[in-house]
Amino acid sequence: MSATARPPEGAASLPRGGGRAATGGSSTIASVRPDLARIASWIAPQSRVLDLGCGDGSLLAYLAEQHEVSGVGVEIDDQRVITCVQRGVNVIQQNLEAGLALFDDCQFDTVVLSQTLQAMHHTEHILREMVRVGREGIVSFPNFGYWKHGFSILGGRMPVNGNLPYQWYDTPNIHLCTLQDFERLAASLGLRVLERATFFEEREIDFLPQWRSTLAVYRFAAPGC
Repeated sequence: MSATARPPEGAASLPRGGGRAATGGSSTIASVRPDLARIASWIAPQSRVLDLGCGDGSLLAYLAEQHEVSGVGVEIDDQRVITCVQRGVNVIQQNLEAGLALFDDCQFDTVVLSQTLQAMHHTEHILREMVRVGREGIVSFPNFGYWKHGFSILGGRMPVNGNLPYQWYDTPNIHLCTLQDFERLAASLGLRVLERATFFEEREIDFLPQWRSTLAVYRFAAPGC
């Protein structure tokens, strides 16, 4: 299926019967990244979840098996879509830049965009769409305010590390930001930040996160939600 193909009829419908994915084995929270584990902790059991840029479906497979969520993923990469299908994850192959017009207002309880926001051309639009189709949104992104990034730039080089693994000339990351940058954008869009978690590599941290964290995760909602 090509990236521009139309999703099959009814693909956006939520699965019935609790949305349990046929994962072929028991999933544990240890099987997903620490940031995904934090995201999972913010999602209510038996709720409706849309995972944008869902990758191989790890998060949705875990949520379906352990929390009985009804989940749908959106992914553009052919191989990742195949992996999602093999895991029993409901997935639509589509470019997120095309928007979320496929989905109705308030169709989901939570919409997740994990480590993809920095690669979006239309950042404001996707955030608005997340709270249109869902009651809450969750995003994660590399923190460009991490102190070593500043030293790398002072040394004359763009930073390259685990969360920013690309060279400047081939990176998909076009809108890098700091924690304060995101919070100001959220406020300008009228989004209420409900919770924040910050990570240094594989470990969640609280002290001086704006300088010490390499990854940030935010949970937010539209006004009145």
